[in-house]
Amino acid sequence: MPNFKEVRIRIASVLSTKNVTSAMKMISVAKLRKAQKALLQLRPYANKMSELLSSLSDNVSDAECFKFFNRNSNKKILLVILTSNRGLCGSFNSNIIKATNSYIKTKFSDQFNAGNLSFITIGKKSFDYYKKQYSGKILANYIDIVDKLNFNDTIPISESLIKYYLDGTFDQIYIIYNKFKNAAVQAVTLEQYLPIPQLSDYVVNPSITQQPSKIYSDYIYDPDKNEILNVLVPRSLKIQFYKCLADSVTSEHGSRLTAMSSATDNADELYNSLKLAYNKARQQAITNEILEIVSGANALKENNN
Repeated sequence: MPNFKEVRIRIASVLSTKNVTSAMKMISVAKLRKAQKALLQLRPYANKMSELLSSLSDNVSDAECFKFFNRNSNKKILLVILTSNRGLCGSFNSNIIKATNSYIKTKFSDQFNAGNLSFITIGKKSFDYYKKQYSGKILANYIDIVDKLNFNDTIPISESLIKYYLDGTFDQIYIIYNKFKNAAVQAVTLEQYLPIPQLSDYVVNPSITQQPSKIYSDYIYDPDKNEILNVLVPRSLKIQFYKCLADSVTSEHGSRLTAMSSATDNADELYNSLKLAYNKARQQAITNEILEIVSGANALKENNN
């Protein structure tokens, strides 16, 4: 058993850690509440836009061959990886990295081996990890956007993704991120960003995105179908990209809240354990001192006799 001074230092250290984790927990509560409210307001609109585009994708004929629905090739792949800038958020970042590495070895193995797989990292954690292995494959990295998420700031990124697809730099673009369910649960999701998924894609791979609840495919276009799509599709793609980022940021706050709550509880348990051990040792030391005094007094008494 360490001496009293060492135990007191450990107790003080645990209390200090508890104060930090408790403060971070309260901050995460406030940030999560704000981010979750914004996400829940955005999701219905974004999901309906996604359903509409998927329906249009199924009904675009080969003759029309609209550019955003073109599926002629899957040779060149761009993977957009969404993580956070900071740690202390449980397995939030590690889950994304593990899933990405798994997809590289399975789903995108052919493109990776052929040198046709590239990355865009959003968040410092993914950039720090992949720059060591695939520095030449990282086209861009965005850090500041994660801390202060704003729709207008995401537009240049989504526009660059659209440009990569339209000019033929990449045949397919995927986004991998944590989809928010609740503070304790975030699901790693691989979402096909471009080309726009068809309804059949939901059946083949339900994890690509949320499965549409009901699709209306009989539309009347005015003034012109292509003219409407040329305006509607880019706008919807910008919203879908922003929704993925909002999901990721909300998941980060939820994961950090859970991690800090668990850390605070663990600090409480450790403090109580150390305090109990300290009190027992202190009581034992006092008892030993009393026994020594009594023994000394008895010895003196016997000597006098």
